[in-house]
Amino acid sequence: MFFRKMLLAVCLILPSFAAGEVVAHQRTGGGSHSGIAIPEISHGEMSIMAEHRAGIIDLAARATDTKEPFRRVLNYAQIQYAYCLWGKMPGGVTDEASPFNECSHAYLAATKAVLLTMRDMPREAAAAGEIVSAIDAGMVERGLALITCAFSGETFNTADVVRPAWADIPTHPASMASLTVLAALCGLGVLAFRRFLGRPGF
Repeated sequence: MFFRKMLLAVCLILPSFAAGEVVAHQRTGGGSHSGIAIPEISHGEMSIMAEHRAGIIDLAARATDTKEPFRRVLNYAQIQYAYCLWGKMPGGVTDEASPFNECSHAYLAATKAVLLTMRDMPREAAAAGEIVSAIDAGMVERGLALITCAFSGETFNTADVVRPAWADIPTHPASMASLTVLAALCGLGVLAFRRFLGRPGF
């Protein structure tokens, strides 16, 4: 399922990238502030928050007694996750130089905000508290609290989607290699589909 999503995303993105129409987002410090503010997340928190992201989102999706701000932040977390190619680009979370690092900050900051909000929700408080405790313990065990990067102090807003810095991909070998492989697979998929359409009797 994930492979199909990645392949579709690359097939849609590459034509614009090749034509020079996709540029770096260069959002840092800017963007719309008309939505709901989302506090920053440190670089050190990101890797362990990413490990718990699925559980947090699953718990939030099952919540029934929710308010609009919570739902909007949850929606933003999911949208940002998709924009960041579902968190699967190499180094997107851990490498400050990755073109996907700022958008990773965005979806993980929103995920963190969702988690902290659930601590005050009667039905979700206990489960959310357990996740928070596990994250805190993991950060202490790995010494992650003091690790920062260029985006560690950056706040986000539900009205401002943070896109990957597409123009920086050619200078980031891991991202370039991954997208090159996916582009090749996309090309093979298109070729196979065309041959299928050309079969007699179709």
